[in-house]
Amino acid sequence: MKSFVTIQKIFTASLIVWVVACSSKTADKASQLASLKKQQGELAVQIEKLEKEIAKENPSSIKRKMKEVSVAELAPQSFDHYVQTQGSILSNDNIQMSAKTAGIVTQVYAREGDAVSHGQILAQVDNSLIVRGIDEIKAQLELANTVYERQKNLWNQKIGTEIQYLQAKNNKQSLERRLATLSEQNEQTKIKAPITGTVDAVNIKVGENVAPGMTVFRVVNTNDLKAYAKISESFIANIHKGNKAVVYLADIHKEIKAPVTFVGRNIDALTRSFPVEVKLPSSPDLRPNMTSTLKIIFYTEKNALCVPVNLVQDVKGEKVVYVAEPDGDHLVVRKRVVDVDGVYDNLAQIKTGLKTGDKIITVGYQGLNDGELIKI
Repeated sequence: MKSFVTIQKIFTASLIVWVVACSSKTADKASQLASLKKQQGELAVQIEKLEKEIAKENPSSIKRKMKEVSVAELAPQSFDHYVQTQGSILSNDNIQMSAKTAGIVTQVYAREGDAVSHGQILAQVDNSLIVRGIDEIKAQLELANTVYERQKNLWNQKIGTEIQYLQAKNNKQSLERRLATLSEQNEQTKIKAPITGTVDAVNIKVGENVAPGMTVFRVVNTNDLKAYAKISESFIANIHKGNKAVVYLADIHKEIKAPVTFVGRNIDALTRSFPVEVKLPSSPDLRPNMTSTLKIIFYTEKNALCVPVNLVQDVKGEKVVYVAEPDGDHLVVRKRVVDVDGVYDNLAQIKTGLKTGDKIITVGYQGLNDGELIKI
């Protein structure tokens, strides 16, 4: 038993020695790695310095190592500040029609896609009883007119009594009012187009029963359309009636430029947005409820310095643009830290860090280092 305990102690001690030795070796390797990395950094600096010196003394010796790039000279340009959002196309005249009176449909004169004018009859509700009533009243009115004219002539000749004349006149006028009422009721049996436009939907058939409030036709005026969208309330001070706007319709690949015609004054409590409308010109390609992208330009800077947004690199938390500058007989890369004022339409407006005439590296800018030799 004692020999077993002794062996166990010996094994434990050996294990501890092995672990300490391995830890010591790991520490040695880590320190060696750190030392090599330090040497590598120092060598890289020395190599870069020697390359520059050799380049000045003998340019042809490192010509092959120059990176090829493309440049563009920076010049002032017009730059639009805008807000962009999704919207839809609406019609000011998009009418769902219903019958004014209940009854059976006897005629349907319009079909989907038909162009109709204001007041045109689109369908007829059964009016046979009203027509018969009109015929009866007309017959009675014809007799009443005759009696009235005769009583009037007699009264003018001081023949007969005044009451007879007044009764004839009242009977005639009463029948005229009844005829007017029946005629108006008869007109209500005719379903007429309330606007000039195009029949977009027909929801009735001959023989069906209709009633007031039931949708029977939809008529749309496609000549009076507008783009509608909601804008975040953060832009309420920027967006005004008359601002330039661009409406893009992706489905038909069409772009329309027009001014803002309406800016809502009320902020929606749920969406924290306000409505904006742009009246659109008449076009056969436009349809109500089409999806659109609405871009509203609220400020245009005439002489802005702008670069494609992809040329602005993020290096150690700084916004950097690389430019090409002459260094003796060669071109070298210069890193410019810039302040970006805004990004719109894939362009970044540069507030500080660049100037007119700078040669911006547009191709081959990836992986460049400040001071590196380049060729165009």
